[in-house]
Amino acid sequence: MSVAIVTGASRGLGQAVAEGLAREGWSLVIDGRHPAALEDAAAELGPLLAPGRAVRAVAGDITDPSHRRALVGAAAELGGLDLLVNNAGTLGASPLPSLGDYPLDDLRVALEVNVVAQLGVVQAALPLLTQSPHPRLLNVTSDAAVEPYEGWGGYGAGKAALEHLGAVLAVEYPSVAVWSVDPGDLRTAMHQEAYPGEDISDRPEPASAVAAFLALINSDRPSGRYRASELVDAGVSA
Repeated sequence: MSVAIVTGASRGLGQAVAEGLAREGWSLVIDGRHPAALEDAAAELGPLLAPGRAVRAVAGDITDPSHRRALVGAAAELGGLDLLVNNAGTLGASPLPSLGDYPLDDLRVALEVNVVAQLGVVQAALPLLTQSPHPRLLNVTSDAAVEPYEGWGGYGAGKAALEHLGAVLAVEYPSVAVWSVDPGDLRTAMHQEAYPGEDISDRPEPASAVAAFLALINSDRPSGRYRASELVDAGVSA
């Protein structure tokens, strides 16, 4: 039985990826900070699950070590762990400030969520994940990690650090496929927070990136950085 943990799965890209995995026969552990929204997401996943598959909703914050342990414990109850999707994160200060004006306390919070807590989830998951015959770790990143966009310095710095952690993890744990995936600009609540009051309806829905995520997850692609658009354009062979 394939089991995945998807963080930040109560809305947006995380919810869309969880739905895609459910349709492909995975059992799921999902998390989010808001219990009601998370339970709604779990209820929507229920009808998509294949016979014998299950979903566990574990509300909490990935900065909390006890929550991270609870996520892994829920996966163990479902039979193990084959995939960790590190999707939960925070934009940081909004509206987006220049680095010269970035509130340092806000930056510390953003780095705690987008870097430190992400590694914390990985550390909690590795003992179970490495028992899988095909262990996979997928960190959701952004083009802001590699491009110098005005206002995106705080968020981009966190994603750049997360990408580097992933690259080192791939060397330290060669049995684990460690992917950093840039989904592109999507119509999400976080993206709206980056541009408060602006119309972002021209951005594609999160579901548009799911095919690329699933193709990569089902492939034998090596560890590395991938853009969802390139995966779709080039095709991904299993």
